[in-house]
Amino acid sequence: MQKTVQQEEQERLDAALRDIEEQLRGIGPRYTGQDFTEQMLDLQREERKNRLEVARKEPYFGRLDFQELPQNTGVNPGEPKPLYIGKAGVARNGSNELLVIDWRAPAASMYYSFTGGDDPAAYSSPDGDVSGYVHLKRNFMIRGGEIVRLVDSYIRGQEEGGVSDEFLLYRLGENKDNKLRDIVSTIQGEQDKIIRAERNKALFIQGVAGSGKTTVALHRLAFLLYQYEGRIRAERMIIFAPNRMFLDYISGVLPELGVGDIGQTTFGDWALELLEHSVQLADPSETMAYWFEERRTIEEIEASSGRWKGSLAFKASIDERLAKLQESILPDAPFVPLEGFTLTPSMMKEWYETDYGDETVMVKRDRLVSRIKRWLESELKHRGVADKKKRSAALAKLNSFVKRIPSYTALQLYASLYKGKTALPDVPKAIAKTTSERLQAGYAAAEDLAPLAYIHLKLYGLAKPPFDHIVIDEAQDYSPFQLEALRLCQRTPSMTVLGDLQQGIHAYAGIQRWSELMDLFADGDTDFFELNRSYRSTMEIIDFANYILGGMTGGVKPAVPVFRSGDPVTAVETSDEGWLPAVSETVKEWKAAGGFDTISVVGRTAKECAEIHRYLLAQGLEASLVQSKQPTYGGGLTVVPVYLSKGLEFDAVLIADAGRANYDAIDAKLLYVGCTRALHKLKLLYRGERTPLLEKWQG
Repeated sequence: MQKTVQQEEQERLDAALRDIEEQLRGIGPRYTGQDFTEQMLDLQREERKNRLEVARKEPYFGRLDFQELPQNTGVNPGEPKPLYIGKAGVARNGSNELLVIDWRAPAASMYYSFTGGDDPAAYSSPDGDVSGYVHLKRNFMIRGGEIVRLVDSYIRGQEEGGVSDEFLLYRLGENKDNKLRDIVSTIQGEQDKIIRAERNKALFIQGVAGSGKTTVALHRLAFLLYQYEGRIRAERMIIFAPNRMFLDYISGVLPELGVGDIGQTTFGDWALELLEHSVQLADPSETMAYWFEERRTIEEIEASSGRWKGSLAFKASIDERLAKLQESILPDAPFVPLEGFTLTPSMMKEWYETDYGDETVMVKRDRLVSRIKRWLESELKHRGVADKKKRSAALAKLNSFVKRIPSYTALQLYASLYKGKTALPDVPKAIAKTTSERLQAGYAAAEDLAPLAYIHLKLYGLAKPPFDHIVIDEAQDYSPFQLEALRLCQRTPSMTVLGDLQQGIHAYAGIQRWSELMDLFADGDTDFFELNRSYRSTMEIIDFANYILGGMTGGVKPAVPVFRSGDPVTAVETSDEGWLPAVSETVKEWKAAGGFDTISVVGRTAKECAEIHRYLLAQGLEASLVQSKQPTYGGGLTVVPVYLSKGLEFDAVLIADAGRANYDAIDAKLLYVGCTRALHKLKLLYRGERTPLLEKWQG
């Protein structure tokens, strides 16, 4: 009886798993001795073990049958060779033959870039371009050692318009849990170009909600470590996320790809550590409450402290002050500790500018002071000055002289910009007063951290090695000054900067166009990519979300949904008395229907969400409440303020109240963020008149 394709592939999988298990058994225990060579060999064995552990869970997810064309066109091509592609490359036991090709390997790039047709495909190898014909592209889903799904998305010679999206749609239809997943088996061609882009540039990615931009950035880190092995290190890479809960949400992706030791933080936490916690951060929830709970106008946003302190105009003022400090460091009078002892200003200038020319301001200052002290000690010794009174007098003059050489911490210099004779003349008075009082109490607002970090780096430089690569997520909420501070932490630009201008809800601090950040770099140091396909939500949800925006801003394209249809979006009117029961009934209905692992009730404010949460608990529903300082997201039924929902995904979303009182015309991006959290189902309730954003929507 002839075997089916599924049976043949299962036998091949069984053999691969036996090979992997045999290799794992042969590795043996860890080495615990002190021999350096054995320690290095043990590290190599441990790395191999980690790769095999990754492969054991899911050895591969794809197969590409490739017939390589020889360089000499007169030679007949060989037979098509099956390439099995997985998260980790694995060689056969006791052989150099590859059992599985790492998804980051050059040949594996064809699995992502090939879009069908009979024309030759190609990839770039260290030895040059390699071309040939693809005969088969096959997708696998493997769970527990079994092939649970097999899809042939291309077979050479069969009539079809291109590679089918069947496997992608199947994966997209899966439910969500409380962690972001890797997409290594479904990376699309436009995503793969970003992942494999050259290292020494600042890549800017404009990606619509659900375009996979965060996951693409994480896969890019894994690719860079593979591609530039030995030249870059994981511990010198860093991810900047919007908050700690989001860091927890994405925490599983890199380990699944076999990558560890990459730093993950928020800009605020990084800046405070850089400043050695010399200042405390004012509660960030107060900032969000100010802008999202109290509802501010466009004029207030434009005049906000965050807009001013994040601007390049403010940076220019600080640079001017730093230049003046640089000039004032050098003494303009000689140092004369004793009669006949003279250290001239010209000598001190030579030490400062020549010997320490590449150092930062305060480092040069401190080294100059140390050099002056050594000079005095040398002179006293050389001239045989043993008299204690003379030595004491000389040291007293030294201390007096050194005190006149300016010395600042970043906090001291920054505070001086807001008060007294040293205050900057162009800082708005209200901002200067509030900032000065806050700093005096030992606190800094979130918008103070970029200038503080920048000043510290200019004064003292980096205590640690520079970053090999930086990832900045939700970068539309970054100010130019924040990015400028991070630029100082690299020798050459190597960044992945991603976000969505349509989700720029922190207008009091963020940008309106990507050029505001890209213009910080020299010509040729940046690349721009736009991801406008949304893989998260159904067509109905994306079309509805696009309608809410009523047009794109910042010159970006609207979201284009993958062809995955679902239930229509509904908006239902409710009364003040019936509102909370309607929320509860909807949740109960969705839970009873089954099929949703994660459900979110999205409220407008923290106060509204607390009220909803209390009511759901009273109705016997187990629900969690997301708050601003929350470090983790647990899945299940969640109540979340809309401004804290960014980056998260849920199977079903209920917008608790889309009435005019909650979402006016100015709140289009905020409502867009809430709606695009939904994968499969979206419903809106509203009390009274519904938001004008839906004035002409029929639904």
